[in-house]
Amino acid sequence: MAGDENWVDIGSTEELSGLPLRRIKAVNHELAISLKDGQFGAVSNTCNHVGGPLGEGRLDGEYIVCPWHNWKFHRCSGVGEPGFEQDRVPAYTVKVKNGRVLVNLAAGSKRAKSQHAPHPLSRKVEHAAGPLRVAGIATTAMDAANPRFSGSDHLLDHALKAARELGAETRMIKLNDLNFRACEGYYSKAARACTWPCSITQMDATDEMDQVYEALVHWADAVIVSSPIRWGAASSLYFKMAERLNCVQNAVTIRNQVLIRNKVAGFIIVGGQDNIQAVAGQMLGFFAELGFIFPQFPYIAHSRGWSHEDMERNVEIVRASRELAEGAAMLTKRCLDLAGHLITRDQAPASIERGGRKAHAIQA
Repeated sequence: MAGDENWVDIGSTEELSGLPLRRIKAVNHELAISLKDGQFGAVSNTCNHVGGPLGEGRLDGEYIVCPWHNWKFHRCSGVGEPGFEQDRVPAYTVKVKNGRVLVNLAAGSKRAKSQHAPHPLSRKVEHAAGPLRVAGIATTAMDAANPRFSGSDHLLDHALKAARELGAETRMIKLNDLNFRACEGYYSKAARACTWPCSITQMDATDEMDQVYEALVHWADAVIVSSPIRWGAASSLYFKMAERLNCVQNAVTIRNQVLIRNKVAGFIIVGGQDNIQAVAGQMLGFFAELGFIFPQFPYIAHSRGWSHEDMERNVEIVRASRELAEGAAMLTKRCLDLAGHLITRDQAPASIERGGRKAHAIQA
């Protein structure tokens, strides 16, 4: 039996009764201390998944819920929730003596991590042999049951048609057809909590953002994103997608891993009123942070300005404009020319140190 020297005093029962769950450091151990129905529990503070702080989570019955990604472990035994019993975090014996709570740090159970199949998106990023590939990302939010003409979709169709005529493979992704969750702010909890693949994608098999990740990271050599202008900004669906793409950029921050290499992006922007430059500027800045390269003249756009609010006329102009259709085709050619050049040279780094930013590397 372990001697008294192995028992560490972590506080009085009065002090520790104020919260059902808390994080405590005892000697060199980070613990999650819980209290339910008068019984204390002590387990490691470090979640098995990506190291989330269990003591900052919440209780769900007898289970501690990790605040990062909702993994659950029994608050006393450390065993994973039903169906995941092979996952365990170290658990420690607790006793109360003379109004003090004591934990036996020398008698902790072993941590156990079950072998989970890697997510398909986590595979190595490699350029596949064959023709160049162009992904079109349509971000307009039209009512599918009552279809209307979309100028940005119309020009994106022209762009992809031009790509096929140039011998490229194409794939159209309409965000409005996908069922995907909004970003839930894992990065705001901790840089390490925003993972690649996205935590939501790993947890929710019904989340269809995986189609965007697959296209941008693994499949496409060039990406053309189209958006209407909505109150001086890109569409709400564009920003919903952009927030979920934080995990692609964050792979550089936490792992020095560049997922986007030798890939080109171009943009199509259509608005009933003006602010083209601001919309284009945001898109260029964001996709640059992901790692995309831009051709000379990386976007085409159309707007008739603030005083023209006759949208019916605007639709007629975009639908009939040979110049805009040709512009979309030429944008595609510029993107493909640059993509082919980058792939042939293959000089883009797979990891990069970015000056002025502190890395937050973690162990794999």
